[in-house]
Amino acid sequence: MNVAVVVDGSALQPAQVLAVARGAARVAVAESVAPRMAAVRRVVEGALDSEQVVYGVTTGFGALADTVVPPDQAAALQHALVRSHAAGVGPAVDDEVVRAMTVLRARTLAAGHSGVRAEVVDAMAAALNAGLRPLVPLHGSLGASGDLAPMAHVAAALTGEGWVVSDDGAHADAAPALELAGLQPLALSVKEGLALLNATEGMLACLILACADLAMLADTADVVCALSVEALLGTDRPFADRLQKLRPHPGQARSAQNLRTLLDGSGILASHRHSRHAVQDAYSLRCAPQVHGAARDALDWGETVRDRELQSVVDNPVVFDDGSVESTGNFHGEPLAFALDLLAIAAAELGSISERRTDRLLDPARSHGLPPFLAPEAGLNSGFMLAQYTAASLVAENRRLAAPASADSIPTSGMQEDHVSMGWSAGMKLRTVVRNLQSILAIEALVAAAGLELRLDLLHEQDAGVTASDRTAAVLDRIRSVVQPMRRDRFLAADIDSMRALVADGALVAAADLGA
Repeated sequence: MNVAVVVDGSALQPAQVLAVARGAARVAVAESVAPRMAAVRRVVEGALDSEQVVYGVTTGFGALADTVVPPDQAAALQHALVRSHAAGVGPAVDDEVVRAMTVLRARTLAAGHSGVRAEVVDAMAAALNAGLRPLVPLHGSLGASGDLAPMAHVAAALTGEGWVVSDDGAHADAAPALELAGLQPLALSVKEGLALLNATEGMLACLILACADLAMLADTADVVCALSVEALLGTDRPFADRLQKLRPHPGQARSAQNLRTLLDGSGILASHRHSRHAVQDAYSLRCAPQVHGAARDALDWGETVRDRELQSVVDNPVVFDDGSVESTGNFHGEPLAFALDLLAIAAAELGSISERRTDRLLDPARSHGLPPFLAPEAGLNSGFMLAQYTAASLVAENRRLAAPASADSIPTSGMQEDHVSMGWSAGMKLRTVVRNLQSILAIEALVAAAGLELRLDLLHEQDAGVTASDRTAAVLDRIRSVVQPMRRDRFLAADIDSMRALVADGALVAAADLGA
C-alpha cells in the first residue's frame, strides 16, 4: 500500500508530487493545517465584515478590480469567477498533470497565506483520493495571472459544475461523478475561487514531470550512445577524465564518466584502438559528453527553479496573520517559463545528436563495413531506412517546438494584464518534446543493437574472442528480451513501440547498471 503524501503547508518533495501524479498515492492533510488557515481566514472575513475594498474579496477581477461588489454577493462572486474562467478549449491534458497541479495547489493553500478555509484543501485531497479526473483543456492559460483557465477547470469540477474525464475517455458532467465518488460539491466562500485560480502550479507540474523524465533520458542517451560507439568502431579516448577536466562543466563530466563506465572492458574498442580511423570520430560520437552534458546542466537549472517553486506561495492577494492583505505579482510564470523553454531546447538537442548517430549506423559510406541500412540482403530488404526517417521527422518537430514560448506575450484584460509568460504553453510543448525524445532514443537503441550484433559478427571472422563491454552486452540482452533481431524486413512500428516502452520506463539504464 502506498504511503500517504502529507500536505502540511511546507514544501513538497518532487518524489511526493510524482507519487500522487503517477502512482496514485493518497493525500493526507496534516492536523496543523486547519488552525493555521483559520488564523488568516479571520483576516479575510474581517475585511469583508468591515466592507474594506480588497481585490478579489470585495471587487471584481483583472480590469474589473475597481468595481466594488457588495459583501452579500461575495460567495456568488467566487462561483461566477470559476464559471467564467473555465474557458479552455482543446483536448484534455494528461491526468498526471492535473493530479500534480491539484496536490501542489492544495499545498500552497495549506501554507496559510491565501485566506481560504481548510475545507478547500480537504476537498482537493478527497478528490485526489477518490480518483476524480477533472477535465482540463489544453489551451487557455497565458501563464499570468498564473494558470487561470486550467485551475478554473479543476475548481469547476470540485464545485460540481465542470467536466470530468469519464472511464471511456470522453467528457462528462462533474456533479454525477462527485456523487458516485461519495463527495459533496465544494461550496465556495469569499476569496476561495480566486485562491484556487491564481496559481502557477500547472506550469510547476509540467516542470516536475519533465525533470524526472529528462534525468532518466539523459542517462538513456549515454547508454545508447555507448552502443553506437561500439557498433561504429569508435573510440573512448576523447572521454578520458583528464580531457574532461580541461573544460569542467559538471554535466559534461558526468556524461563522460557514464561513457567510460559503459565502455570499460570493451573488446571491440580494444580490437582497433590504434587503427588510423580511430584518430578522430565524428562529432556525434566524440562530442557526446559535451552535448549530453550541456543538456544535463540545463536540467540542473530546471531542477533549481523547480525546488524554489516548491517552496513558494503564489496567490494574489496574499494574507498575513498580522491583518494585512497585500497585492503581489508572484503569480507571474516567467521563472517557470524560462526553465521549461530551456529544457525543451536541451531535450531537442539530445534527440538531434541521437538521430545523427542513427543515420551514421545506416550509411555504408560512414559505418565502417556495416551493411546498408543494416539490412540483410539490402535491396530486397530496406532494413531500418524508414526508422531513421521517423527519427528525423521527430527531430524536426522538436526543433520547431524548441522555439521559446516565453519570448512571446500578448496583453489581456483591458491591458491590466499587459505582459504574460506563456509558461503553460512552454510546459505543454515540452511534454511533446519529451515524448518525441523517447521515440528518437528508442530508434537509436534499436538500430545500435542491430549494428552491434553485426559488428561482432564481422569481428568474429577475425577473432572469435572479441566481445562488447559487459554493460553494453547487458543492455543488448535487455533489448533482445522484447525485440528479436530483424532477419528480414517486418512490421517495424511494433518494434519501435516496444523499444519506446523500454526507454520510457528506464529499463535500458537499469540494464546498464550505471549506479554500480
